[in-house]
Amino acid sequence: MVEQPFRLTMDELLAMPVIERDITMTCVSNEVGGPYVGAARWLGVRLTDVLGRAGVRGRPDQVLSTAVDGFTISTPLAVATDGRDAMIAVGMNGAALPPIHGFPARLLVPGLYGFVGATKWLTKLTLTTYAAEQAYWTRRQWATDAPVKTGSRIDTPAPLSTIPAGRTAVGGVAWAQHRGISRVEVRIDGAQWQPARLGPDVGIDYWRQWWFPWDAISGTHRLAVRATDGRGVTQPATRATPFPDGASGIPETVMTVA
Repeated sequence: MVEQPFRLTMDELLAMPVIERDITMTCVSNEVGGPYVGAARWLGVRLTDVLGRAGVRGRPDQVLSTAVDGFTISTPLAVATDGRDAMIAVGMNGAALPPIHGFPARLLVPGLYGFVGATKWLTKLTLTTYAAEQAYWTRRQWATDAPVKTGSRIDTPAPLSTIPAGRTAVGGVAWAQHRGISRVEVRIDGAQWQPARLGPDVGIDYWRQWWFPWDAISGTHRLAVRATDGRGVTQPATRATPFPDGASGIPETVMTVA
């Protein structure tokens, strides 16, 4: 559904204006407090520049992206073109895009889970409608519009570890892509939530480090963390599994103080 279909070589793609952005990515299969979230500095060409060259015809509502092996992902067109730095990425952390991350090019839409916005080994973009075309995960009843839910994680001390009594730093990361993180709180043994200290603010599409000074006393303790996004909405306590639009709940960890 474009006025002018066209092909791009890598040289032609790189001749277009290039941007570099710090963006955190999250997999929809990430459980509460899980490891399937990461951050990098990405280099690429704005998706809107490529779509603008093609020209929109009719009323498409999705960008159907296709990988070299035929795998497809659906991205809501309204989200991909709302001003966020959606890009066709060709570089990562100051180097060419590694094969495991989608060399030579991948789609990257900040604020969306990877299954609706981060096609690796990208070979084709198609403007179409959800009524006409269904991507791999859409056919399997996963959500079509899947913004990343606010999440947080305790990275240190490690779960089920034993630490000495006294002052220690509890720390981790929190994320709410395209909304940012405004506050992180920690709870010890079910008591009141206490504010943690935040690391540098690198932007609304990047995760935020946090830490909490804890005077640990002997015994077994349960620690929990929750984050509040830049719009003032706190991470929901209601537990949900990843299907169909991402997990939710409060991450907790248990550790022993000797």
